[in-house]
Amino acid sequence: MAADEKTQAKTEQAKGKIKEVAGRATGNERLTAEGRADQTKGDARQAKEKAKDALTD
Repeated sequence: MAADEKTQAKTEQAKGKIKEVAGRATGNERLTAEGRADQTKGDARQAKEKAKDALTD
């Protein structure tokens, strides 16, 4: 389960980065903001998983 969550976090971060770059390239501020939001969600999920790992070690 934890590996699945970590993979999901990395996927969200990558998806967000792609959206952000696409938004910047096209001048679409909404897409850029969505990309940043997706990256932030991925970062938060990753931090949660790291905290869980630290507590179980």
